Amino acid sequence: MTVNFEVVEGVGTIRLDRPPMNALDVATQDRLKELAEEATRREDVRAVILYGGEKVFAAGADIKEMQNMDHTAMVLRARALQDAFTAVARIPKPVVAAVTGYALGGGCELALCADFRIAAENAKLGQPEILLGLIPGAGGTQRLARLVGPSKAKDLIFTGRMVKADEALTLGLVDRVVPADEVYAEAHTWAARLAQGPAIALRAAKESIDTGLETDIETGLTVERNWFAGLFATEDRERGMKSFVEEGPGKAKFL
Repeated sequence: MTVNFEVVEGVGTIRLDRPPMNALDVATQDRLKELAEEATRREDVRAVILYGGEKVFAAGADIKEMQNMDHTAMVLRARALQDAFTAVARIPKPVVAAVTGYALGGGCELALCADFRIAAENAKLGQPEILLGLIPGAGGTQRLARLVGPSKAKDLIFTGRMVKADEALTLGLVDRVVPADEVYAEAHTWAARLAQGPAIALRAAKESIDTGLETDIETGLTVERNWFAGLFATEDRERGMKSFVEEGPGKAKFL
């Protein structure tokens, strides 16, 4: 398998495994979609890590495979490509990308699908598709602009330049930079903490934020209001409020 999935104590790790650079060929894209949908379905998965291994996250699409695709072939494939990444972005649980080495093109776009990005000090990120006479096709023009703003996104996409971890942090492309040998452990700490949280409330928070970013504020407020009220029907809400009243804040244990 070019992508593996392992679940330990509520944390699922989607691990790219296509040496040497984790190039995202069609089979890998389809496997990503399958595993994202599995992570969505499984109740024992409460948080997810996206990981490419100690040396590289993903250096981009499989260019040799793409070179043999004509316009008709890509018209048929482009939607499946986007659907694979959208399945990752729509996992209704906290998702963190543990970025080591290169995260370029589709690799950068995959990291953009996470809720939080932890990068190694030696990481390099970018959208170099323009250097091939292309543009990002797996959501990069949309998710990057929403994350860092349109002008910064245009700079990266128009030039195709790579940015090192420190600049990526400044741009807001990643959220934390740590030594390379600490990336996965840091990501696991983040995911494990949230895996102990109230699953439905976390799902509600993610959907409310993401929907609000994709639509007008009135629609976003409606989604927030409906989720907020709906959470009053959950056991986690009862448990959280009971614990707050009896023990003080931050001591509730969720199932």
